[in-house]
Amino acid sequence: MALAKAVYDRRIELGLTQTALAERAGLTQTKISRIEGSDAVPTLPLLAKLADALDATLNIALDIEETRVSFTDHRNHAA
Repeated sequence: MALAKAVYDRRIELGLTQTALAERAGLTQTKISRIEGSDAVPTLPLLAKLADALDATLNIALDIEETRVSFTDHRNHAA
């Protein structure tokens, strides 16, 4: 669920539709919808595509009791 919210929040922050994000990531709109709805478990290569399409680095912190997922905007790290 944390991943779904992080993808949704970042997509909205960028002003992208699911279709636009899908095109940028080389995926289908249905796949984006399934990820945002927590109906799909993305592979690591798919997560890398999503992060690139969202112009961000994907950060995942796994813990027994809590999982935290966030995207760090690439522009925040440009020198």
